[in-house]
This record gives sequence, structure tokens and C-alpha cells, in this order.
Amino acid sequence: MADHTIEIKEFDTIVVGSGLAGLTAAYYASKNGSVAIITKSQLDISNSYYAQGGIAAVTAPEDSFESHIQDSLIAGRGLCDRDAVEILVTEGQQCVQELIGLGMQFDREAGEFVLGLEGGHSHRRILHAGGDATGKGLTCFMLKKVQAQNNIHAFEYTTVVELLVDNQVCCGVQAFDFVSGENILFKSKATIIATGGLSRIYDRSTNPHTATGDGIALAYYAGAKLSDIEFIQFHPSALHIPGEEAFLISEAVRGEGAWLLNPLGKRFMLDIHPLAELAPRDVVAYAIHNQLQLHQSDFVYLSLKHLNPELIKKRFSTIYHTLLKYDIDLTCDLLPVSPAAHYMVGGIQTDLHGETNIKGLFACGEVASTGVMGANRLASNSLLECLVFGKRAAENATGKERTQETLPAIALIHVDPENEAFFLETKNRIATLMSKKAGIVRSAEKLREAIEELSQIKNHLPEKISEYNLLKIKHITDICTLICESALIRTESRGGHIREDFQTEKPDLCAHLIQQKNQKYKFQEVRR
Repeated sequence: MADHTIEIKEFDTIVVGSGLAGLTAAYYASKNGSVAIITKSQLDISNSYYAQGGIAAVTAPEDSFESHIQDSLIAGRGLCDRDAVEILVTEGQQCVQELIGLGMQFDREAGEFVLGLEGGHSHRRILHAGGDATGKGLTCFMLKKVQAQNNIHAFEYTTVVELLVDNQVCCGVQAFDFVSGENILFKSKATIIATGGLSRIYDRSTNPHTATGDGIALAYYAGAKLSDIEFIQFHPSALHIPGEEAFLISEAVRGEGAWLLNPLGKRFMLDIHPLAELAPRDVVAYAIHNQLQLHQSDFVYLSLKHLNPELIKKRFSTIYHTLLKYDIDLTCDLLPVSPAAHYMVGGIQTDLHGETNIKGLFACGEVASTGVMGANRLASNSLLECLVFGKRAAENATGKERTQETLPAIALIHVDPENEAFFLETKNRIATLMSKKAGIVRSAEKLREAIEELSQIKNHLPEKISEYNLLKIKHITDICTLICESALIRTESRGGHIREDFQTEKPDLCAHLIQQKNQKYKFQEVRR
């Protein structure tokens, strides 16, 4: 080992990431041993926290498991593994009931749950907490549960820089503490990656700045298989105000009847899909993209003028009050919206228990590809997936025996403040590149140009990297290259992956695309 003075901490389970999946995994893992939860910012900063949509679960008497399963399969465009979807839907209902039993409050009226409708759902089955603040409600609820466990130890402002893998077995992680500047080794029986998504690799995104795909990069370097990462979901309706962040306008707004209007004031979704504004997200995002091209505009409009203003204010209080800061009244003004990168549909491939092809290494939540999302996530299935597969990963992880693997040699990481400006400049350059050449609509020509430019950026990095900002650039360039390569390989349009040079689905490509370090890509059959 490079330095024998490095601090070593031992836990039964390590959880990397503090979104809903990570918190759920940590809570259930704590029932069977000690847990370290490592997060690169604060415990309450995550995609889950900002999720305005709700959580999809079968609770209404007229709804059924089969209906929820079918809606998920249809949205996934043939790439969902049916067994995984069945687990999501059936165990999802149990997980939600368990949360309610633990004290989680979902919105009710006259004692009954208020159930919302979102794109792709055939029934009202979306539970909400605090109207449009469900992610915050769920995440804060689980955070309190986690903080109440004496055997869960949180390490904030600490980033994992390497997974420690020996003989295809993960025995822990190397981390860097931003506050102390120290490297720390965490040894464990099991490591659960719950680092969330990567949509900040695009210049317009609904995600927090921390969502740059670190977990995917670390797993890939360690030899884990990645599945279907060409599928990036662009949320159709994010607020478009020049110079401002892309603020999400929840799909539930369209679920309550909002209309999408083109710059001429005409509803355009009626001619495109029988569900109009409630078509699956990929359909709506692509339709908006086409309207922007057609009218040479940066945005279309979302209109709620025809809806009950009091109901809208109550149901979407977070959105309503946020928009007032921009002098926009949700109940009567036209909202300028356009698509923004929102959710990574593919990810680190796992089995039905959240385990990867590396023994002792698990993944759950947005970072994972469990088989439930297919080519396009059904709205509000994501928080449900965090609960179901966070719990499954934890329960499977805590059954592991501690292995006597030798810790691999490590290179110490440090931070050089002089590289921070270079990192931000390069990250922004890559985000612009990805948006232009690997965004909603792709082509072989643009994807090849993106791969070439990413290669040039990488060529300027040193062979061996010991500085954190440079390591981050390596992570981002490698992830973006993998996305572009998989998008180039998939010569069809399916779900969240649209090729202007291959505009239809190809039956022979209805398979998972697997990428692994030092291996040729391969297609893997979908479990029907």
C-alpha cells in the first residue's frame, strides 16, 4: 500500500449516496450490523429530495397490480424485465404500507388518499406528500429514521474515489474527506452504490450539481457491467428562463389537465398521441423538440388557465410559490417550458437483489439498472424503485460473509484549488457538447464528433491521476464516451433514445446493451 498511515474504518455495510435509495438501504442494513453512509455533500442533497412527482403504488380498489405492471412494460418499450417489474409493483405496495406504518404521512382528503394521474398511467395511483414536495417528504422521513439508528455513521463532504476490488470481490472503498483533506479506507462485507444519476453532464438539467455519474464511473472501472446507458430521460416540462436553472414543472401538472401550446398558442399533443399531454415522457419530449425546431423557438408554453386556480395553488404550492419569484402566476400565466435532462434510465446492471457481477458490490436507485425501467421510465416509478430495491439490496448485502481479500494498492488523492477553474470550464464544455450531439435526438455523425472531442479532452489528462478535479474530468469524459458509444451501437429509435438516421424500432435490437471495461459490448436477452 502507498501509505501505511492511512486511516482504516471497518463497517458491515457501506452505502455510498444519501438519496432515498441510499437512506432506505442504510436503514434496512442497520438492522443487521454497522453501516457507514458516505455522501459528497450533505445528507439531504439528492435528486430524491427535489422530486416533485409522487410515488406510484396500487392503493385504489379499482386499480390492480397487473394494470401497473402493464403500464410500466408499455412505457419501457419492450426493454423491461417482467420479473423485476412484478417485484417493483407488488413489493412496492408493501413498502409504501410499511412506511405508512412507520408514520409517513401521504396527502389525504376525508381520510382517503389523494391519488394523482401522470403520463403513461391508466389509473390514478400517484401518492403525494405535501402536494408537489413528495421527494422532500419521503427523503426527510427516511433521513430521520436513519439518524435515529445508533449503528449508522454518516460521513458528509466525503467522496468515494475508488472501489476496492480484489479477485472480483469488493472489500470496501477509498474515500477522500474534503474537510480534513485526508484519504480514508472503508472496509466492509458489502458496498451499496446509491449515488443517483448523471443528468448534470448536460447543460440543461433538473438535477442538483452533484449528479455527474461518479457511481457509474467507479463501478465501470471496477469491472461492473453497465446496461442500457444510452437511455437518458429528458423531462418535457422544465421552466425555460434565460440565465436561470431549469426548474422542474412536475408531470403531475399535466396530470391535472394542463395543456402544452406551441408558440402560436395551438395545442399540439392532440394530433400526436391518444393520451395527448399525458403520453409517455419520451413522446412528449420529442414532440416539444420538434415544435422548437419548427418554430425556431427556445420554448413552448404550458397553460393552466382553464383549470380551477384554488385547486392548483393547493396541489402545487411549491411550484406556485417558486414561479412567483419569476413574476409568473401558475394559475393564469403561460409558462415557458422546454425539455431538460432529468433521469438516467440505464445504469449499473444488478440482479433482482441489487447485486452486480462483482461479489459484495450492490447498486440501487437511479444509478442501478434493475430491469424495471426499460427504455423509458414510467412516471413516479423511481421513488418506488428506491424503496423496493434499496431494501432488497440491504437485506441481501447484510447476509454476506467478510472475505479475507487483500486490499489493493491505492494512490492517494488530493485537491489542488488551482485546478477548480479548469474543471468547471471543461465540465461546461462537455455539457454543451453532450446537449448538442447526444441530447434528445442523435445521429451517427454527431455521436462520432462527440466521441472524437471527448477523446481530445481526455488526451490532455495525465496517465496517472492523483488530483480530485482531474479525476472528476476523467469520470465525466469516460461516462459521456460510454453513452455516445452505446447510442451509436443502438441503430434504432426506442423510448428515450431517438436516432434521426434510424427512426423506427428494430425487433432484433429489443435487448439490453451491456458494456464492461476491456470487454466488447454485447446484447443480452430481456426476461419476458
